[in-house]
Amino acid sequence: MPIRRLPPETVNRIAAGEVVERPASAIKELVENALDAGAQRIEIQADGGGLTRILIADDGTGMAPDQLALAVERHATSKLEADDAGDVDLLRISTLGFRGEALPSIGSVARLTITSRARPEPGAGPAEAWAITVEGGDQRPVAPAGFPGPHGARVEVRDLFYATPARLKFMKSERSEAMAISEEIKRQAMAHETVAFTLDLDGKTTLRLPAEHPGDAGRLKRLAALLGRDFEANALLIDQSRDGIRLTGYAGLPTYSRGNAAHQYLFVNGRPVRDRLLQGALRGAYADFLARDRHPAAVLFLEVDPLYVDVNVHPAKAEVRFRDPAMVRGLIVGALRHALAAAGHRASTTVAADALAGFTAHEGVGRGVWGVGIGGAAPGYSGWQGWAAPASAHAQLIPGLNDRSARVEPDFHPTPDTPHPTPYPPHTPAEIDLPLGAARAQLHGTYIVAQTRDGLVVVDQHAAHERLVYEKMKVQMAQGAVTRQALLTPEVVELDPAEADRVLSRADELAALGLVVEPFGGGAVLVRETPALLGDTDVQGLIRDIADDLSEHGAALALTERLGEVCGTMACHGSVRAGRVLSAPEMNALLRQMEATPHSGQCNHGRPTYVELKLNDLEKLFGRR
Repeated sequence: MPIRRLPPETVNRIAAGEVVERPASAIKELVENALDAGAQRIEIQADGGGLTRILIADDGTGMAPDQLALAVERHATSKLEADDAGDVDLLRISTLGFRGEALPSIGSVARLTITSRARPEPGAGPAEAWAITVEGGDQRPVAPAGFPGPHGARVEVRDLFYATPARLKFMKSERSEAMAISEEIKRQAMAHETVAFTLDLDGKTTLRLPAEHPGDAGRLKRLAALLGRDFEANALLIDQSRDGIRLTGYAGLPTYSRGNAAHQYLFVNGRPVRDRLLQGALRGAYADFLARDRHPAAVLFLEVDPLYVDVNVHPAKAEVRFRDPAMVRGLIVGALRHALAAAGHRASTTVAADALAGFTAHEGVGRGVWGVGIGGAAPGYSGWQGWAAPASAHAQLIPGLNDRSARVEPDFHPTPDTPHPTPYPPHTPAEIDLPLGAARAQLHGTYIVAQTRDGLVVVDQHAAHERLVYEKMKVQMAQGAVTRQALLTPEVVELDPAEADRVLSRADELAALGLVVEPFGGGAVLVRETPALLGDTDVQGLIRDIADDLSEHGAALALTERLGEVCGTMACHGSVRAGRVLSAPEMNALLRQMEATPHSGQCNHGRPTYVELKLNDLEKLFGRR
């Protein structure tokens, strides 16, 4: 078959297949055109999932009649400047659109009408409005038209893909397409908080965002409107620069994690992108704080000189390529870790909300109480709130508090005349005013209850101490001085021969972590030294857990690359175990260490180490508010 040129209509439809994959793609291109035109208000309407009708109206600069005719021609654009010789520098692209393919591509597969009125020159009267129509690639002449605003453009797309029925068959349901449209508008609105957006789907307004003030406060307000107030309450400000590249935005606390990556939004020079490098950097920054099945929430904006990023590597401009990807990754990881460290022991507000949601009202005899019942309480009694323990319960008296703790017997019923017992020792104002308060009790040998000035804190002692040990190990590793302790009697750990080989092949790297192992016959490992931070640890369990970690990640992966997992495994074995009774000084010492240690608000797997309930929340539970 001889080589021949394709007809222009076929060329346009092929281009449309690359640029306009679905209605959301068409809307993305049209919204970016409006933003490039300086619009401050953009209205989007979509019917039938965008397949029946799309309307984009903006108050941008608009177009003159001669510009309208050029706008629907392929590779015609106002967004690339040419020098005196007519050459265009594709390395300095500062606009969202630049290919000049969107409008002709849409016009080749749909019924496209563009109505526009150009912004008048200063001192001149309003310009006339003009319109142009393209149906399935058939272009009509430019004609006068009506326009509601002083300047701007209205782009209407009807019967998308009617000229390419094969593509129409591959569209998803109207609901799915409408959801994709909504998600695309959210991305655009995040990147441009100073622009007002309105989205109507099938005649119903689903999104109405007023313009916000430029800057961090306005951006966070816009993000709160899109992602919810919980994101606003649990977001950390990111603002770091390196070698001319600036990273800004907000990232969620580790305890405000998600089950998927749906709440991760990345932008490069205002352009929403899906980039594996950026997503990998985001994941790496949270590697120490989240389990593998949890994902951080973040909205990050990267500002980089156009010379150092190539945005022309994907027809839909959804991917970018950096000249120095390692520097970009380092900036993202460093900025996020700096913000997480600055958060200290802070945990997300959703932890308390989830805890409160777990309380259910129990209607006992007399006054109803949340979670527990008080039998025989006098009506209207508002004195000391006793705890009627079940008959099978054994009250735990913490050493050091025995002389002042009050054991509440099962048949004890407080009355207005009953003397108020003292359930905890006196405290100093300095302790109760500290962030995690003063320890008051230990429940089930696992949970520390502390009183703060305006509420209470419940701490998981094992999870909290695990994080403390882990952070100390990281510091020692960074200093190259992990303190070891020699075992009085070296311990032999029996393993599967393959597991023993994997552990022994990493002996040097384990030694850098303070764990000294040697071969001891077939399938056995001799442990001579362990990290001092672990104290009297379960050596057998520790070695087996490390062997499992190495097996899961494969022998090809350097142990130093997954230091977090190994340190986490060791920290778990060296931390205070659940069920261990702590004295009051020990509990308070743990609280003070948590306050002074970064990231102590979550364990090594991203779960919260403590729950804080404010006095207002408690009063609501008991009907006092």
